[in-house]
Amino acid sequence: MGLRGNAAIAGYVELKPEKKPQGAPLFSIEQWAMLAQQALRDAGIEKHEVDGIVTSSIAESAMFAPATLAEYLGLELNLAEHIDLGGASAAGAIWRAAAAIELGVAEVVVCAFPAGPMPMPVELKPHPFPFGASSNEYGSPQAQFDIPYGNLAQNCGYAQIANLYGARYGYDPRALAKIAADQRASACANPDAIFYGQPITIDDVLNSPMIADPIHLLEIVMPVAGGAAVVVTSKERAARAKHRPVRITGFGERLAFKTPTYAADLLNTPIAAAASRAFAMAGISHADIDMVSIYDCYTITVLMTLEDAGFCPKGKAAEFIHSHDLSYRGDFPCNPHGGQLSFGQTGMAGGMHHVIDGARQIMGRAGGNQVRDCNRAFISGNGGIMSEQVVLILEGA
Repeated sequence: MGLRGNAAIAGYVELKPEKKPQGAPLFSIEQWAMLAQQALRDAGIEKHEVDGIVTSSIAESAMFAPATLAEYLGLELNLAEHIDLGGASAAGAIWRAAAAIELGVAEVVVCAFPAGPMPMPVELKPHPFPFGASSNEYGSPQAQFDIPYGNLAQNCGYAQIANLYGARYGYDPRALAKIAADQRASACANPDAIFYGQPITIDDVLNSPMIADPIHLLEIVMPVAGGAAVVVTSKERAARAKHRPVRITGFGERLAFKTPTYAADLLNTPIAAAASRAFAMAGISHADIDMVSIYDCYTITVLMTLEDAGFCPKGKAAEFIHSHDLSYRGDFPCNPHGGQLSFGQTGMAGGMHHVIDGARQIMGRAGGNQVRDCNRAFISGNGGIMSEQVVLILEGA
């Protein structure tokens, strides 16, 4: 039961991240249209062939986002999906597009995620202070029980996970820092990365400011502007596209909670079930994977994913990290584009960069940071605070 590999990624676009967007600001719908156009051009597919879209929220419409986009783009669609899984949204969009294609609902689906919308006037902003994954809406559990006591959003939540991990299994700061250093090595081979040409060492990471004990500044993503889109189509249509098709052969999705306050066990994350389903659906093992692109908002996220997704035993990730080269040229390539830690986190598009990371490597289009003989990729998406998890298995046709 599940995907049969009859849907494939045929093209993509990935805007170069920028600390400050250049040029005239664009509305989200304008960005969406631009990304869709460029991704379709990359695939060699015409606009009139598109009969499905998957999108995250857009700034110009609090409701009916797919209809707003369809109207703006001049499309009539068989699939119009709005997805709200935080950093797991992009991976979630891909499997939904693939499932629709395999069901015969759609033939060509564009999944686009702008990042860096037109600035909203201050007087129109709904809240003066952002709370990230924590909702300060009246009646929300976070507004009542978390925010008043300072348990705010991502930094606090991931620090709690890291401290609990240390109490249960021991905490090796150098192993966590090595994740960031290895990914920076990959970013230094990727001219599009925000930290291209800026190598770091393990000691650099550990000497950077402490943000939320035990997490240092260089273990946290750099928010940047950008955007990304992917075109998913049938394997028959993908075979006529410009690039090697990248089939979606397995997926898993699991959502267990929103904030750490309500997690049954922060050290047993939903990605375990998601990864198990994805590998079973694809009919492959961990040893068959040529590269992984793991959602890396924090270094602890990567460590937890390595364990819970089954790449190493529980409590043994530090040993695994020390014994492998995680850079693009290493024996266990992890985030060869540099990861969000060194490529940059482009808002909701951040998760799509991991999808594109795997697709680009399998297509053989990675240039200076190409992983050798790459045919299968493991992709993860992570929303909230290790609360919403999606796994994709991608394979070259």
